[in-house]
This record gives sequence, C-alpha cells and structure tokens, in this order.
Amino acid sequence: MKQRQAEDLIASIPYAQMLGIEARVMGDDFLLVLPYLATNIGNPTLPALHGGAVGGFMEVCAMAEIRRHNIDLPFSKPIGVNIDYLRRGKPVETFARAEIVKEGARVANVRVRAWQESFDKPIAALSGHFLLPKKPTDNVSEQKKS
Repeated sequence: MKQRQAEDLIASIPYAQMLGIEARVMGDDFLLVLPYLATNIGNPTLPALHGGAVGGFMEVCAMAEIRRHNIDLPFSKPIGVNIDYLRRGKPVETFARAEIVKEGARVANVRVRAWQESFDKPIAALSGHFLLPKKPTDNVSEQKKS
C-alpha cells in the first residue's frame, strides 16, 4: 500500500478524522499515528490520554489493517474487542500497528499494539474479532443454494 492510499483509507473513517489519526507507510509496514491533541486528553491533571481515544484509535487501526487486505470490500465490524491498558498515555504522539492473526471466511482475529517512546513498552494492547463483509462470490454461492 502506498502512502496516498493509506491516507485515503483513514480519511474515509469519520471517527479517525475526529481523533486526528494519520497513516504512515514505511516499506511494508503500515502504522497509524495519534498526534497529541488537547481534545484527546482525558485527565488534564496528569495529563493523560483519554482511554476511549486510545481504544478507538486501536480499533480504527485493526479495521484499517483488515481493509488494507480487502480493499474492495466495506469496512469490517467489531464483534468483540478486549483492550488491556498497560501504561498511562502521555501527551505525545502515539503509534499503533495491527496484525491479523487469522482471517477466516467471515471473522478475522486481530491484535494491535499502541506505544509512544518505544515499541517494546506498549501503553495498550487490543485483541479483537471482526466480522468481515461478505465477498461478492459469497452472495453468488448463496443464490445458487436457494
């Protein structure tokens, strides 16, 4: 995937736009960046990123990774998502990378890691199952059965 395609992919997600998420492509690596924005701060006393902003950021990352491998299909839908918050999200850029662990005909299992200063020190980890959209060939085979 080229940088422009990645930017267009993220631009098509309204929630990603609200959070200010940016896409970066480096060789074969695709990652998302949540820039520091005051609107993403949940606790201004510490200050710390809002857990919902971090969770939403990671969910967008998972869905974008699935879409990247199925570019002609609509976005997948989350079925079940678990997030482990491991460290306080500081008011700096946050990065996330997703890995599709297994993609079946209807469901994909995805893991996402979010970090700030070091990939080896994640601030949160997501594990989720996503419902994949039906492929055009799925509809044809269902019509033949009836």
